[in-house]
Amino acid sequence: MAAKKKAAKKPAKKAAKKPAKKATKRKPNAAFMKPVTPNEKLAAVVGAAPLPRTELTKKLWAYIKKNGLQDKKNRRMINADDKLKVVFGGKGQVSMFDMTKLVSKNLK
Repeated sequence: MAAKKKAAKKPAKKAAKKPAKKATKRKPNAAFMKPVTPNEKLAAVVGAAPLPRTELTKKLWAYIKKNGLQDKKNRRMINADDKLKVVFGGKGQVSMFDMTKLVSKNLK
């Protein structure tokens, strides 16, 4: 019979301390910061000047809130007035999630 050698016990390793992560400031995505130009339909709501998508969304929501276009019962729905109906492709009411898709069709 072959004699088996016992492996020598290794000393227990202490858990290495990881350096604390520094709080890094989040960098904005360049695609969102790239200016887009609204077409004439959308320009009636947010203005004709080129602006980043983030600012365009802020202006659109400011218009919706100023004119009370958010549905009273279901806050996720946006009721279109005459200007927004053109942007929304003739729909009288859209969800806020569909709104972004419809608005992106009106960008150059």
